[in-house]
Amino acid sequence: MAQSTFSVRMDETLKRQFDALCSDFGMTASTAINVFARAVVRERRIPFEIASPEPEITREGAMQAFLSLRAQAAENFPQGMTLEEINEEIHKSRYGEENAE
Repeated sequence: MAQSTFSVRMDETLKRQFDALCSDFGMTASTAINVFARAVVRERRIPFEIASPEPEITREGAMQAFLSLRAQAAENFPQGMTLEEINEEIHKSRYGEENAE
């Protein structure tokens, strides 16, 4: 099979990190890119999700999230505990049993 060269521009730091990780996997960056290309061709899609890191936040969406969290809180509220007891439990989980008091 004939070989051809594929050149990619990327941030120098990213390239060093990628090379190091590929080395940890026991392969070269070129091999990793070939693995990726074969997966794309075989699956006819990018083999992972590409999404915006910041979803669009609307007032309605925020209100739905708030109401959902409120319902979960009401469902999971430790019945019969005082606020003082709840704060003590929080303190124990943060600092350990021995430092709770």
